[in-house]
Amino acid sequence: MSLSLPSRQELLDLKGKTIRVPALLEMFGERVRNYQTVPLIQEALHEVGLDTHPSFTTCGLKTDMLIVPQAAVPFVEEEAEEEVQTGTLPQQPLRIGDVPSARAGIDSVTSKSSLRSAVYTMRVKNYSQLPVIDGLADLKGVVTWDSITARYEIGETSPTLAKSMVRDGIPVAEVHQELFTRLPEIRRHGYLLVRENSGVFVGIITGSDIAKRFHNIALPFFLVGEIEFRLRKCLGPKLAGDSVKKLKGESHSGDFSKLMFGEYVKLLDCEQGNGKQRLNAVENWKLLGWGGVDRSQFVAQLDRVRVIRNQIAHFDEKALSDQQIDELKEFSGLLKQLL
Repeated sequence: MSLSLPSRQELLDLKGKTIRVPALLEMFGERVRNYQTVPLIQEALHEVGLDTHPSFTTCGLKTDMLIVPQAAVPFVEEEAEEEVQTGTLPQQPLRIGDVPSARAGIDSVTSKSSLRSAVYTMRVKNYSQLPVIDGLADLKGVVTWDSITARYEIGETSPTLAKSMVRDGIPVAEVHQELFTRLPEIRRHGYLLVRENSGVFVGIITGSDIAKRFHNIALPFFLVGEIEFRLRKCLGPKLAGDSVKKLKGESHSGDFSKLMFGEYVKLLDCEQGNGKQRLNAVENWKLLGWGGVDRSQFVAQLDRVRVIRNQIAHFDEKALSDQQIDELKEFSGLLKQLL
């Protein structure tokens, strides 16, 4: 059945009403969601300024979707990198797409495959589950070891793929959605299938993926927190008040804890800024009384730590390198000596 677009007025008449997926598909002459129909239907709705809540691409077939103005649908665009205030990590929620496996591709079989083929893939890949997907977006079900075992337990000797897969309650999410709200589903099912906003399946998140991701986040996160704490103890008592006001202006309270991390660098950097700022940086370094520490090396390392810190704060998908982790550990150790 080919896609037939409803009129603009027919779509506008949906505003404020509730509708289910099958009814919306029927308006476009379709019966299933797939990689072709999902983007076309979304585009048609967007052209008249409408969208669905919850998302048409991932909600259940029996879910009542509200047709709302497009601007009313919560969606977070990626923000430009900016300096993050100290003590405020993390700056933004961790999202589904921040887990590398969410966009790493997904192995699946089609509804026409044999159960034997699915089992072979699960054994070779050491999977606990395998989705059954036609095309790129038409999810038919998920095969699990439990669902296969259940067929044998009721006496079937040659179960089929169709009878051995789970069809209801399959956990599915979109890449832009928050991760923490979906953790209960991952804990309950052991996995979460991931779609792009277009409806195309692009990955899967399992419990082991979560553990790995949080280890990669937690270690540098706590190292940076330790560095910020030690910097406040090292610099704060000597530079709070007049030094801070010279940097921020006389109207500032002089409270060291109100500074951005990058402003720690400016307080001590004698190479950047105008003549007055450079002079202030020289005076600030003398106030610290660290005669045995090379100022230029300390400032350069402090600035490198600032860059790493902002990468962590923005949940950069690229994991920190061993060299960056060592940089954090070394600088934290230096500050411990200076306390």
